[in-house]
Amino acid sequence: MGIYLSTPKTDKLSEDGENDKLKFGLSSMQGWRASMEDAHSALLNLDNETSFFGVFDGHGGRVVAKFCAKYLHSQVLRNEAYSAGDLGTAVHRAFFRMDEMMRGQRGWRELSALGDKINKFSGMIEGLIWSPRGSDSNNGQDDWSHEEGPHSDFAGPTCGSTACVALIRNNQLVVANAGDSRCVISRAGQAYNLSRDHKPELETERERILKAGGFIHMGRINGSLNLTRAIGDMEFKQNKFLPPEKQIVTANPDINVVELCDDDDFLVVADCMSSQQLVDFIHEHIQKESSLSAVCERVLDRCLAPSTIGEGCDNMTMVLVQFKKPISQSKKADVGEQSAKAVEETEIKIDAAEENGS
Repeated sequence: MGIYLSTPKTDKLSEDGENDKLKFGLSSMQGWRASMEDAHSALLNLDNETSFFGVFDGHGGRVVAKFCAKYLHSQVLRNEAYSAGDLGTAVHRAFFRMDEMMRGQRGWRELSALGDKINKFSGMIEGLIWSPRGSDSNNGQDDWSHEEGPHSDFAGPTCGSTACVALIRNNQLVVANAGDSRCVISRAGQAYNLSRDHKPELETERERILKAGGFIHMGRINGSLNLTRAIGDMEFKQNKFLPPEKQIVTANPDINVVELCDDDDFLVVADCMSSQQLVDFIHEHIQKESSLSAVCERVLDRCLAPSTIGEGCDNMTMVLVQFKKPISQSKKADVGEQSAKAVEETEIKIDAAEENGS
């Protein structure tokens, strides 16, 4: 559901970056939708050894996606589990923390600052899309202190957002997902899904919805939302007798921890295209294009529907992360170069000695 344009907006916001371990490219496009409700995060250096990438697909408004893009990574970083090296627990807690932070006077103020239009009766807030760069990572101290004011009883926004994020530290990959944005890894050319779509037809999701007092009609929760897990959507999280993970809609993410290996080619966090089709398309174009963001742009153009009928009509965002040559191979290469140089120097010395002897 949603309002569509008569012609799609195909202008793209693209970005590239790299460090000594990874290269990334990203691109986002509004497409047929009347507004852009996606946001993203791409931080090569969350700290000295960890990278963070995320895609946030908003629904009912864009401000929750923007809020996640601005604050989720910093809450991962500040969690005590992160300091202890437990990235999975840290990101799991950060998802729930987003809902907590968007409530009350402080939440209202922060959401208002991100938006450009506000409806004080529904709590719906909208604004232009925003995504953080490394210099905007909000790593300073912030205890998110309680504030008193006219919106102290604000229950949070009625709009929401999916969240699919990937943290990479050395050879460990941690993926957290709530909603239907996707993460897939290419391992020796084969696509492996690292996330699953959270939809009402899944038995475990259906069971939780019904127990919490909700219902499913025409594949949608209470006849409106076609996702079962998301950040925001506070109208579905009002049962005071249930913990956050058992509400009709929950921010509770699936956590997938993967040990990276030399066969891993690249990682994709996106909200378009089927997994193997996507991996094959990237392999076909990654050597032809001048940058990874250009590959992402090709994917978005490929996914865009020719009309507002069928798939490919939504906003689209894609982050492509390429793993550089493994350290083990780099070390071998360095040793090989040093050996070749030593042999060359030895040959020069021998030639010089023979000339002096003659």
